[in-house]
Amino acid sequence: MVVLTTRKPVNGARSKPWFGPERATGMTVAQAKLVAPDESRLSLTSVGLGDWRLDRVEPMSAEAGDLAAQAGSGDVLIYVHGFKQTFETAVLDAAHLSDGIKFRGRTMAFSWPSKAGLFDYAYDRDSAMWSRDDFERVLSALVSAPSGGRVHIVAHSMGTMLTLESLRQLYARYGDTVTSKIGTVVFAAPDIDMDVFTSAIHRIGPLAGKITVIAATNDRALALSGQIAGGMTRVGAAEKAVIARLGVRVVDASQEGWGIINHDLFLSNAEVQRVIRRSIDGTTA
Repeated sequence: MVVLTTRKPVNGARSKPWFGPERATGMTVAQAKLVAPDESRLSLTSVGLGDWRLDRVEPMSAEAGDLAAQAGSGDVLIYVHGFKQTFETAVLDAAHLSDGIKFRGRTMAFSWPSKAGLFDYAYDRDSAMWSRDDFERVLSALVSAPSGGRVHIVAHSMGTMLTLESLRQLYARYGDTVTSKIGTVVFAAPDIDMDVFTSAIHRIGPLAGKITVIAATNDRALALSGQIAGGMTRVGAAEKAVIARLGVRVVDASQEGWGIINHDLFLSNAEVQRVIRRSIDGTTA
């Protein structure tokens, strides 16, 4: 898996944790070597204990042409993680997502500097916004490649704010011509102020029609985030009708979660993953 990160490398990214919570002076492009779960009958996976594993990380060239070459000619899926994530958990979540929806193209992960701590919300939010220019450069390199396919994005929680800002910048640069190169954009449990979201949606033209929001009014993590933000409702915890008025597709996953938090349904719930798969395929059935 190709990983793009604005995190500062740890010990030259030669061993775990590879990249830490600090902000780097430049973006790193690397190849993450993953080991898939063993699906044999006698494996740990067969009794629910197996999982993906990040084996090693190999830095690569960050040139736009090289990045486009890595993507190839098919569709690309980019995963952008949310609040309280390490580099490793972000990469593994990207693997879980890609495997869960059976994505058939190339999967990439964009990891921004998160301290991965419960009380570091402000640092994480600022780091996400600080990374928007680099993510916009990634998107620009992919959509401008003449032989490339469509670019699909799944962003979670705080990563949706970073993604939306980068799309806003991308649209400001390319205008309507970029529309055909962006496939589906899924915002899973978006941790964005509704007013900020509304303003940005009005500035990205037809790209707004590419967006699917997965919301859950019983998302406890977003309820806490709203309290931290002065009582402002986050988009991912808003009522479906309120979000739909903006012209984006909304999936209410409030009834899909059986846990206490209900913030990562895109990874843990098969029906929500089917919604993402259908969005990428261009169907709504």
